[in-house]
Amino acid sequence: MAGTATAVHGRVQRRQDAKFAQRDADTAATRNQAYEEQMAPPPAPAPAAAAPAASATEDRLAQLKSLGELKQSGVLTDAEFEAQKAKILAG
Repeated sequence: MAGTATAVHGRVQRRQDAKFAQRDADTAATRNQAYEEQMAPPPAPAPAAAAPAASATEDRLAQLKSLGELKQSGVLTDAEFEAQKAKILAG
């Protein structure tokens, strides 16, 4: 009987060792990943000026287009058109 008990005890011990080794490896991997994320440089902020500039440009183009249509339809004179165009382009 002593031999059987030793064999069973050895198998149980090996399974527990493997289970704890896997758990330790998972814990180490999680810890390393958290460390890498913490030590990584922060991402560069996106340029904030690019979006408003594009929006402002599109708005100006729309205003100029509308102004041109008013001139073509005869609502605005050449002088009024030039004055309004200068205001829009000035900002």
